[in-house]
Amino acid sequence: MIVFETVGLSSADLLLSLPSASFRSLTFVHYLMGVTDRVVSDSRAGNPYRLLAAVAAGWFLVLGMRFVVPAVLPTIRSEFGISNTRAGIAVTVLWLTYAAMQFPTGVYIDRVGERTLLVGSALLSGIGLLGYLFSPTYALFVLATAGFGLGTGLYGPPRGTLLSRTFDEREGIAFGTVMAAGSIGSAVLPLIAATVTTRYGWRIGLAAVAPLFLLVAVALWLSISDRETATDDRSLRDDIRAVVASLGDRRLGIAVVGAMVMLVVFQAVTAFLTTYLVTTRPVTQETAGALLSALFIGGAVSQAVTGRLADAYGTPNVLVGVAVGSAVPLALFPLLEGALVLGLGAVAIGIRMSTGPLVNAYIVDLLPDAVEGTGWGLLRTGFFSVGAMGSTVVGGLADRGLFDLSFYVMATLTLVAGGLFLVLPRRD
Repeated sequence: MIVFETVGLSSADLLLSLPSASFRSLTFVHYLMGVTDRVVSDSRAGNPYRLLAAVAAGWFLVLGMRFVVPAVLPTIRSEFGISNTRAGIAVTVLWLTYAAMQFPTGVYIDRVGERTLLVGSALLSGIGLLGYLFSPTYALFVLATAGFGLGTGLYGPPRGTLLSRTFDEREGIAFGTVMAAGSIGSAVLPLIAATVTTRYGWRIGLAAVAPLFLLVAVALWLSISDRETATDDRSLRDDIRAVVASLGDRRLGIAVVGAMVMLVVFQAVTAFLTTYLVTTRPVTQETAGALLSALFIGGAVSQAVTGRLADAYGTPNVLVGVAVGSAVPLALFPLLEGALVLGLGAVAIGIRMSTGPLVNAYIVDLLPDAVEGTGWGLLRTGFFSVGAMGSTVVGGLADRGLFDLSFYVMATLTLVAGGLFLVLPRRD
């Protein structure tokens, strides 16, 4: 509430000020927060469904807000009078700080447990967003962005290990539900933030979400049971050796490489889809942004479905289908015309997002229990570091007038990942 009082608005006033379409798009937020309200009203931790709702609500905010910052960057750039390069540096800082936290967070999973880390992530992320209210200069804006990146970076690894150990045989559905919530957040929150930014400025557009992070922090604390953590004096070096040794497992090695290839393409296509559309098609920035949202909607729908398919038919089979199914629209995208057809193509490309929960569950399940958190954090740092290369490659091709070729390259890489998943053994 303090965020809205800063400009003389109540949260209800702010919601009512949104266009009706944006207001209706908050339905999913209402659902998640209604569930988390019930979590808060029940102080008994350990209910897996309340836990799932709380974790999903947190990922809805964490992932969605990471795409809000780039969405309102033109307004921020105009206010500070900075170049595109300096604006891009701010986004780079967001992803680098996020990636940097994956490994140390994984280490601490095995030492303090998921509950403390997830709650800390929600609190630090909210504080980072509030920092935008006190960022009159570009340097302070970048500092607030770094704080938000560090806070959100705490969320991913413990989310994965918590779901894996809580849901076990139904982890496909659990991972799919949480990842779908993040995809919906990625589609909805940037649109809402853009509307709020137009009326009240980018600071309110970003900081207004901070109270929701606080609510999620409370829900997480009340719904997650403490896990047994390491009490011995293990050295980090021994843990890393155990993780590296586990990569000798053929299943784990193939899954890791396949996941990296898929992430390279995902980072590239989400970074440049709107730029590609504005550059090569007669569409406005708003239309291009809506088409990017369509990609995330496709991801959300597919994640909700493929989790059940993986539980029924095996993760490798579904991963192959998703890879091939998302490579085709990538290859065809340069040939598509018209907003409706482009929107359908973007939805089809978004299907690739469902590989995330599937391969995450597969990898986490294969990591040694004693170093599960350390291994998962280390691998996620590698994933995001390698994935960041995708946008650089596509940007270089675009500067050379080869924007269309970049889509063919991304489609080919996706098929390579599909080939890796094809030889991926099914887990027992």
